[in-house]
Amino acid sequence: MDHFYFVRHGQTVWNVENKICGATDIELTEHGHEQAVETGRKILEMGLRADLILTSPLVRASETARHISEITGIPVQVEPRLIEQNFGRYESTPRNGAEFQEAKKLMASRYGTGESMLHLAQRIYNLLDEIKAGDKEYILVAHNGIARIVESYFRDMTNEEFAAFGVRNCEVKRYDFI
Repeated sequence: MDHFYFVRHGQTVWNVENKICGATDIELTEHGHEQAVETGRKILEMGLRADLILTSPLVRASETARHISEITGIPVQVEPRLIEQNFGRYESTPRNGAEFQEAKKLMASRYGTGESMLHLAQRIYNLLDEIKAGDKEYILVAHNGIARIVESYFRDMTNEEFAAFGVRNCEVKRYDFI
């Protein structure tokens, strides 16, 4: 397919508390549920079409996808490769912590017990290659760490740009394969 849409999950308690969620399964806040419903409405209003919503198995993304599906009628399928990066020792620590900000620039680091950016890029790039080669239109519902990898698939980025990149909760982004 020539394009797909990416949606970051709705707000979580740890987003409000400025904590790194990573692979920890954190629920949406009430506002996060509202954001997801509004995103479904926005997708309808914009006339966006998709054959399938692929979602991370983590509850914050799967609940966002469920709300979007209920409003748009687009079916949902869990895609395990969309799970957020495991940030190891940084999970539940401040998102803007100086040590974590530097660690995000280390592509091969596993943060002690987590997953490296290189491993994450491998699974996401493989998924994007499959989407590109296929004939279906997708909406991917996932996480900010996944958003960084998706963005890097489409544009040249310095390590600093990569580490600083992010999308807002329930932001809808279109990506075009060239």
